[in-house]
Amino acid sequence: MKVDRIRGGRPVDILLVEDNPAHVDLTREALREGKVANTLNVATDGEEAMDYLLRRGSYKGVRRPDIILLDLNLPKKDGREVLAEIKADESLRQIPVVIMTTSSDEEDVIKSYKLHVNCYITKPVNIDQFIEVIRSIDHFWFNVVTLPETPE
Repeated sequence: MKVDRIRGGRPVDILLVEDNPAHVDLTREALREGKVANTLNVATDGEEAMDYLLRRGSYKGVRRPDIILLDLNLPKKDGREVLAEIKADESLRQIPVVIMTTSSDEEDVIKSYKLHVNCYITKPVNIDQFIEVIRSIDHFWFNVVTLPETPE
């Protein structure tokens, strides 16, 4: 039985910002198996992510996500820029952002935390380990942590 962890009895809204279709599919599959009802929305580049978050263009009227899973290496606008814009915007900064990237570069880790990322995860190359990481995110953020109601 799937349960929700957000007040109001609604599924958790997740924005996945990821340009690799295989990672999108693996994330979707791992979240589907979780115990928390969720809605996964996907942006494939940084500009699309900001349009979604700021409800511009075709994203007018979408619900703000409860959590953002953000890759660093994105086309058009990279994840570092997206993170900086999210945390600089008063209406977005309270949304938890989890960096999920292949980069284990210490400079990326330090810069991300200076920009107030909530969590930095280096994606494993192994498919089974990748799925386990997503399940760990699902468990921690949706079963352990209490997320605030996302303001509209």
